[in-house]
Amino acid sequence: MQGKTAKKKPGALRIIIVGCGKVGHTLTEQLVREGHDITIVDTNERAIQDTTEIFDVMGIRGNGASLSVLEEAGVDKADLVIAVTGSDELNLLCCIIARKHGEGIATIARVRNPDYAEELSFLRAQLGLSMIINPELEAAREIARVLFRPQALTVSAFAKGQAELVRFKIPAGNALCGRKVMQLESIFGFGYLVCAVERAGRAHIPDGSFELLEGDDVTILASTRDSQKIFESLGMRRHAVGSCMIIGGSKASYYLARQLLARKVEVKIIEQDAARCAELSTLLPGAVVICGDGGDEALLREAGIEDVEAFVPLTGLDEENILLTLYAKRIPGLKTITKINRITFGDVIDGLELGSVVYPKYITSETIIAYVRARQNTIGSNVETLYHLFGGQAEALEFHVGADAPVIGVPLMKLKMKPDLLVACIGRKGKLIFPRGQDAIRADDTVIVVTTHSGFKDISDLLA
Repeated sequence: MQGKTAKKKPGALRIIIVGCGKVGHTLTEQLVREGHDITIVDTNERAIQDTTEIFDVMGIRGNGASLSVLEEAGVDKADLVIAVTGSDELNLLCCIIARKHGEGIATIARVRNPDYAEELSFLRAQLGLSMIINPELEAAREIARVLFRPQALTVSAFAKGQAELVRFKIPAGNALCGRKVMQLESIFGFGYLVCAVERAGRAHIPDGSFELLEGDDVTILASTRDSQKIFESLGMRRHAVGSCMIIGGSKASYYLARQLLARKVEVKIIEQDAARCAELSTLLPGAVVICGDGGDEALLREAGIEDVEAFVPLTGLDEENILLTLYAKRIPGLKTITKINRITFGDVIDGLELGSVVYPKYITSETIIAYVRARQNTIGSNVETLYHLFGGQAEALEFHVGADAPVIGVPLMKLKMKPDLLVACIGRKGKLIFPRGQDAIRADDTVIVVTTHSGFKDISDLLA
């Protein structure tokens, strides 16, 4: 056993994280920041040592699917077990054992194998798990959303897919330049809200008098139906990509190709391993699978990189993905998306101006943190969705409002809310409301909030 002696803080959860890889490390970092008591379990002594020294958590070396190891980790008193090892089967087994042994314990398993992709709901229900997460599938969904909105840097889904948070940079000479937020209704003829702006590395929650400038990184919320109209209204018209080249034959590549092919997008995949190429050709008969080194410039040109509309490197090496993107960005009009798993130098990544960047480990951690915050709340207005914006400087959260929430029935203009906070949207009986001051939240609404505050667990946290 390494690290601190666990001492539960008021309101904190006791959480056991099994697996200390990229996702486990990121989860530990973010859950410690939110004040929870963490114990990590891994068979790798070095991984445990590195994590316990950085975050001052308790670490245990051993097999997380072993009852004796889980007992040593304190499963009897734990609130939640999260299994994120490299083995789907080990993750599931770990959760089953923890659930059978720990009374009332919640369990979350990472399951990545495409063989299980269609069975996640069945597995979750039959095994009694609180949540099953597939990071590669979620990353592929995020990439696909951006490819269908290629002007955007990121596109995040809310309200069960009914709303989208669209992020983009304001180009030179655009209609937004020099306009105040209150002056945009003449541009957008549909429901929307400017939720957040990053300028010179600092996040702002804008009010109506906030003036937009060239180069601002802007996040706008709109219905999924209207989100494409944002760009049409701004003269930034560009159709969804019709062709895409994917480098690497990973699980994420498979998931992405399957989604693109379903939307009639032409897909080319370049993969080095001949056996994997044969497998992908069988799984994805509509795709062109090329066996070769995706880092070979001559092969990229021969495969037609200059003729496709999108380029997505999904190799297992962040450095290779970055270099491939920098190479591809020299081709005019080519939409690029870069997947980064490990590198944490955010300022360096931003300085490279890669454009759209996807971090699968953060997609996983945000989903789990939303669940953890929901378990912590006492009033019953659960956090349903959570996204970090601008490197964690701001958060976009979706709450489901309980019947006894203190915000119900009071016009928003009369609620004494914290500063640097926007109630961006209210979902009610399948309809989206972009609220004005006289609108009020009702029981059973879903409410989307954007704020620079961190750690909101309940809708009541909005109040000053």
